[in-house]
Amino acid sequence: MTRRLAPLAVPRGPDVLHVLPALRAALRGDGPALLPHAEGTAPPSALRPGEPLTADEDDDADPTVAVLATSGSTGRPKGALLTASALLASASATHDRLGGPGRWLLALPAAHVAGLQVLLRSMITGTEPGVVDLSNGFDPAAFTVAARALPGGRRYTALVPTQLRRLLDTGRAARAALAGFDAVLVGGAATAGALLAEARTAGVAVVTTYGMSETCGGCVYDGVPLGGVRVEVDAADGRVRLGGPVVARGYRHGLPGLPGGTVPNGAFTTDPAGTRWFRTDDAGRLGPDGVLEVLGRLDDVIVTGGVKVAPGAVEAAILHLPEVREVVVVGVPDAEWGERVVAVVVPAPGLPEPTLDGVRAAVGERLDRQAAPRQLLLVDRLPLRGPGKPDRARLRALASGATPDVGAPAAADITAAAAVAPEDAGGRPAG
Repeated sequence: MTRRLAPLAVPRGPDVLHVLPALRAALRGDGPALLPHAEGTAPPSALRPGEPLTADEDDDADPTVAVLATSGSTGRPKGALLTASALLASASATHDRLGGPGRWLLALPAAHVAGLQVLLRSMITGTEPGVVDLSNGFDPAAFTVAARALPGGRRYTALVPTQLRRLLDTGRAARAALAGFDAVLVGGAATAGALLAEARTAGVAVVTTYGMSETCGGCVYDGVPLGGVRVEVDAADGRVRLGGPVVARGYRHGLPGLPGGTVPNGAFTTDPAGTRWFRTDDAGRLGPDGVLEVLGRLDDVIVTGGVKVAPGAVEAAILHLPEVREVVVVGVPDAEWGERVVAVVVPAPGLPEPTLDGVRAAVGERLDRQAAPRQLLLVDRLPLRGPGKPDRARLRALASGATPDVGAPAAADITAAAAVAPEDAGGRPAG
């Protein structure tokens, strides 16, 4: 039977539960595959909504349930083909890791993989999720009310770091609501160690997650792969590869916009044993105990003076400063150094503002001296994209002095901008 790809407008409020019948039919294979998109927006035309799936995009024995739009370093829309077996494997492995099925509170947009997974986990276990109304953005008070209304037994929710930060800052009631969950999954972006420590001190059972649409969402929890998931790190460039039953079938029409619809770099492969693998764009390293540490995207690496700098490592060093609440490190073109390392910082309230000298010293103590930022921008808030990832492109535009796109942080958000640091004594760009 040829199945088509049907657009699915996903509400951001309580009406989101109305998508469950379509999701259930897609999981069984007797309804169309779904292309979720936020209500009020158009589905990505490059993924050909309304058209049939091709022969290699579907299987009667393992139907494609959803095609999730995602974009990598190319910026071109890609559609990850999520199968019934992959989604079921992901839900089962998640509940096994967390201690068994429970009630879920949906606090993320369900058009993205983390929110969609909350609906699926609930549907698979026969429970109705609680819903936080996101129609007007995330409101910590609304989350607190929804958490209190969630029935007893095991209780779970999923957040992005920005939401966790706002809930902890809201006060005692929100902290108590968080502490009432058996697990609070946090993913979508790197989570600062200080934020995790603060949450755990408040009694919150935080679990960090790593994954992407291509792996049905998070498949590595607290650095440890879920059951059935395998992790490899390429010895040459540190690239992370993820394998196992949670990996997507591939991309809709390969990769739209490229000749022949091919996927660059062999993103999806199957080994002789039949295990599906996804080649990520992230760098990482495996500790001696097998715990994965994600260092950031390979295409975010900054080459300054001939030295390769991983933004994630610089961000971790800067976050040791108590006066830094959030930080994103980006590289911008520089006539002398090739790229200039820039730290965009949200200062911690109630403390003296961070200084460029202080930030450089914190990085210099822990990393190569050339990794230290040469420019510091202080902002009231970080621009975000998707479910809560820092918008590095907008921050690069801001730091380089270019006019950012509509929706980038307004000039009023910038509280200070330090001048570019002088070059180190005796330091010159490597030639």
